[in-house]
Formats: sequence, structure tokens, C-alpha cells
Amino acid sequence: MTTENIDKNQLLRFSTAGSVDDGKSTLIGRLLYDSKSIFEDQLEAITNTSRRKGHDTVDLAMFTDGLREEREQGITIDVAYRYFTTPKRKFIIADTPGHIQYTRNMVTGASTANASIILIDARHGVIEQTKRHSYIASLLQIPHLIICINKMDLVDYSEDVYKHIVEDYEKVSSKLVIKDIQFIPISALEGDNVVSRSENMPWYLGAPLLHTLEHLYIGSDNNKIDARFPVQTVIRPQREGFIDYRGYAGRIGSGIFRKGDAVTILPSGFTSKIKSIDTYDGSLEEAFSPMSVCMQLEDDVDVSRGDMIVRSNNQPTPSQEFDIMLCWLSTKPMQMRNKYTILHTSNEQKALVKDVVYKININTLERDLEDKTFGMNDIGRVTIRTTKPLMIDAYRENRVTGSIILIDDSTFETVAAGMVVSK
Repeated sequence: MTTENIDKNQLLRFSTAGSVDDGKSTLIGRLLYDSKSIFEDQLEAITNTSRRKGHDTVDLAMFTDGLREEREQGITIDVAYRYFTTPKRKFIIADTPGHIQYTRNMVTGASTANASIILIDARHGVIEQTKRHSYIASLLQIPHLIICINKMDLVDYSEDVYKHIVEDYEKVSSKLVIKDIQFIPISALEGDNVVSRSENMPWYLGAPLLHTLEHLYIGSDNNKIDARFPVQTVIRPQREGFIDYRGYAGRIGSGIFRKGDAVTILPSGFTSKIKSIDTYDGSLEEAFSPMSVCMQLEDDVDVSRGDMIVRSNNQPTPSQEFDIMLCWLSTKPMQMRNKYTILHTSNEQKALVKDVVYKININTLERDLEDKTFGMNDIGRVTIRTTKPLMIDAYRENRVTGSIILIDDSTFETVAAGMVVSK
């Protein structure tokens, strides 16, 4: 395999977000249904359930609302992952909840996405949840944002309504850092501009949603410059043919590694060269993100889980105190100077929140410098101090080595997700 294969990877991960009843699950159901990506037994089961509930047609939202509570209430609670494929591309969808109390689930669903679809109800326009989801998408540095203005059938497919919402959203997005934004007027229920172009909106000259997703260029989304390899485990087979084998296994976080590269092991600072890059299918001359590999080094140096192998001429910054943009996920408020466990790649350390620099007012997107409390769904900048240095990059430069999560030591609950801010 060569680096040319990076740009030819056809898998697209995308998430959906929006307020309650904006039609996220219905939209995904329509994508699956119209692209013929649903098994016959699934279709038959959902059809029968729809009839029992008194629907005249198939309730498309049921294809993703898998929990019993979701189907009973007609809402999404947990993140629902779905896979489908077309002749052009493979897709993994993360359908995230719309209720404010489940906003934390959007962080989970969107953290690995190449693109995010944010739905806006054409009747209601841009609302607080739209701003919240857009801000989170900006924080997570999602490269592509597709704004689907849904339920156009309920506003008589009005071009004026569509244009007004686009103008309102552009005022919001002007305060955010988003590389690529596209707008599509749709009706998920009726299928307008989802898989096929809508005859009801001849004024819209763009492509329908599926065509947009199929042709979204993601080759430049991955960081191919900063080579980072967090070590997950040491491989010592101790069997015939591999008696002296010592390899370091993990998933390449970013960049490209080649056999013979001069590398440095952090945090120790020992140096060596890559002797081999091994996989189940054999050895490679080079490997790149997000491949899982096992590396052998030419020198017998001390390497263990939590260490990071990097190219010697391109190293992250070891930091014991740094600022992050924090999304608080727990119902239990943050406790200043309380000890938490911080997870960064394969590294695990103890940490505390030293200071709250500011919180973000989601309605105005302004900074609140006075409020030092953090409750569920709050977002802001905080200073973290760890017991030992972490090998970090700024999140906007590297989504893998620039992200952390915090775990409450008393409950083992994941309480926060954070993105490292550049110094």
C-alpha cells in the first residue's frame, strides 16, 4: 500500500444533529430506504410496526430509533450508528439526539465524523439548539457541514423561507471556524432532494443530499504531516519463529511512517529507527492513519503502553499544564481542583481542573468571564494540570493527539470531552 491510497479511501463518516422533531431519524430512514440499503426482513418488520401504530405509510424513523423508549416516544435518545453503501462510497452514520439533555451524545457521535448534517425545521428556522450543535461542530473541527433545511413541504416549498434561513445561519456561522458549509432544502418525509432531485423546488440548482455525500472530498481531512503512533500494547509472541520478536502495536493517529524512519519515543526521548511495520497480512514499507500496525525498532529501547512513537524531526509538545475547550457531559457539576482521570490517546494520568478561563453563552456565542461553574452541556475554556506530561498537539492541527476525556474517579463516569487549545 502507498500514500496514494489515503485519498482513495471511500468510507465517509457523518453525523446528524438538530433539535427535537427536526426529522433526523426520518432523513436517515429515507436515505436507507431510497438507496435500497434496507434488508427485506427489516423493511417487513418496520412496515408491520407502522401499521400497528396506525400509520398509512412506513415510519422511516424506526430504522434508526432502535430503543423501545425511542420508538414509543418518537424521539432519539442514544446515538444510533448505521452502515450503508452505494456504488460510489461506503457510509457510517451517527444519528444523534436532539433534546438539550442529550446534547452530550452529539459530542460522542460527531467526534470522528468527516461531515455533519445539521437539520433545521423550515417552520422554526435557526434556534438555540442549532447554534449549540453548530458550535460543537466547530469545536470538534468537523471539516464539512451540510445544513439541511427540512420540512419544506410544510412551508409550500418556499424559496423565500429557504433564503431567509440561510441568511440567519450565515450570521451564526460567521462567528465559528468551519471550513466548508453547504445548504440543501429537503423534505425527508416526502423524499425531496434527499436521494433524488425535487420537482417541487425547481429554484434549487444544487445537488440532492446523497449526491453531495457521495462526492464530498475528504482526502485532505486527515493530518498526513504529523506522524503520531500511540502505543497500545507490546507484542511478545514467544513461539517458534518469533522467539526474539518485540513489536509495539497500536493505531496510527496521524501522518505516515516508513521503514527506516528515524523515530523518537516519548516521553523518554530515546531514539531509534523503524525496523519493520507488520500487519496480519504481512510487512509494509509504509503505513498511515488510521491503520492498525505493529512496529519493530532497530534498538532495544524501553517502550510501553501510553508511550508515543513520533518522527524525530516532528514532535508534539510535552505539556503538564495546558488549556482545553471543555464540553461537560455529566449531570454532576464540575468540581474545581477535584482529581479526575484524563485519557489522552493510549495514555492515562491523573488531572485536575486548575481554572475556568471562560464559559460560552450559546445564545450569543460570547464569553462569560465571571461564571466559574460548569454543569451538564456547558462549554468553555479551562486550564488542566496533569501528574505527568502528555504529548499533545493543538486540536485544530491534530484531532487525535489534541483530544482528551475526563473520568470521575468515584463513579467511573465519563464526565467531559476536551479539545486542546494552541498555546
